[in-house]
Amino acid sequence: LVRHFGWEETSSTNRLLFPCHRRYPTVEIRAETFNGSTHVPVPSDSAFLKALLFELRLVDDHIFVEHRDTCTRINHSSVYSVRTEGGDLWPVLAFQKSGLIYACLPLVEETLEPRPPLLTVSGLSQGLALLLGIVDYISPSRKNEAEMTAKIGQLRNLLIQACPLGTPLNTNICSLNSSFDDIQEMPTDENQPAWRSNTYKGKPHVNVCITEKVKCMQYDKRDVVDMWQVYGVVNCKCDIEGSAPNVTLSLNLPTNGPPLQDIVVHHCVTSIDPAMLMSSSAEPLDDSVYNGPYRFPFIPPSDSFNLCYYTSQVPVPPILGCYQLIEEGSQLKITVNLKLHESIKNSFEYCEARIPFFNRGPIAHLEYKVSYGQLDLSREKSLLAWIIGQKFPKSLEVSLTGTVSFGAAGKEHPTDYVCTGNTAYVKLYFRIPDFTLTGCHVDQHSIQIFAPGKPKITSSGELISSDYYIWNSKAPAPTVYKTLLD
Repeated sequence: LVRHFGWEETSSTNRLLFPCHRRYPTVEIRAETFNGSTHVPVPSDSAFLKALLFELRLVDDHIFVEHRDTCTRINHSSVYSVRTEGGDLWPVLAFQKSGLIYACLPLVEETLEPRPPLLTVSGLSQGLALLLGIVDYISPSRKNEAEMTAKIGQLRNLLIQACPLGTPLNTNICSLNSSFDDIQEMPTDENQPAWRSNTYKGKPHVNVCITEKVKCMQYDKRDVVDMWQVYGVVNCKCDIEGSAPNVTLSLNLPTNGPPLQDIVVHHCVTSIDPAMLMSSSAEPLDDSVYNGPYRFPFIPPSDSFNLCYYTSQVPVPPILGCYQLIEEGSQLKITVNLKLHESIKNSFEYCEARIPFFNRGPIAHLEYKVSYGQLDLSREKSLLAWIIGQKFPKSLEVSLTGTVSFGAAGKEHPTDYVCTGNTAYVKLYFRIPDFTLTGCHVDQHSIQIFAPGKPKITSSGELISSDYYIWNSKAPAPTVYKTLLD
């Protein structure tokens, strides 16, 4: 249940738009009843927008505000507490995508003090599904302003169908009709759930794709802990006859593989082991962590949907790296060493290491040696692109050494207030098809369909880098956590 929904576009701090939003007064009244003395009223649209942008550091980000910027407050999710004149609004679900902000305020059907665990607030998964549905609807038109404006205008009608009276019924916005005709064409079969907008006719076919993104921060320092984590999503497309077909999908892990944690499921899932939802990466790994089986019984929507999201704390990152940058007079000496983990047997679709240089002029002179791949200089002469290719050598190690000198700096060259002096990084970009770092997979025996006919089942996986940084070990680097070692 959602009591407030909207998104804002922020192309600059001087141009703020609030093109589409909906409020649900009936749900706000319910919130006041549930929350009692802890209830915080939703402010006016303009006040909510101002408070949200402030919380997301999109305005006044140069000013230190203790309740927002203190290091003791670290967000591990897209759920925020937004400070307003009437108190702190929580939980506000918000994230940025392609220059837009998508946000909603789910209903919490209990008192807010003390705050309940996120996994017990059912409105969060419903709100997330609704926002992701809107992302899928809006994203294809991002490069065409006229088309996007038209879609935003249509979205007002679509929300009436998708979320009548504040309850998300069909989060697949793309499947809805921009006119009101769909309201009369809703299924008449009382057993057909609202999220199945039509009935499939044909041979049964189930397609599953597991996408894992690995985020990483490596420092190669004795007193700083390297950080990495896997974020996975299981996407399904179930073409099955019947008004309400029952499907059960099991995610398989290798023996002694890292457990899946922070699991969030689509609202079409009919039942699930509560222990699975309570397994959180915020807790230290011990015997209490849920180790499966990861079974999801559900009635699938008509179109493609994300069955679940998860995280995993794998023991090692896929690529270990070391970056050293030393300034000697007018030159920089750089050394980059990368080592691929032996468990990765698959070929890369692409693998590239980018070495940017901020707050300096164009690269005027470059001497280098690579043990593998090729090195390219960007057109702006402020970035080195080390293209490793589709495979590492048999040694699983590659290296780059070189010296770089720069010309006079101009306004057109990139600047960064974090990467000053020798504080610099290498950023890795790679994709490995048909591979997951956790070993999570789906096979023919992982899916049960309680419907006539033998289904065709196809499955795939992929590992993609996301914010994969290797910082210069010879200079200070931004860190979230340090450990003290003797």
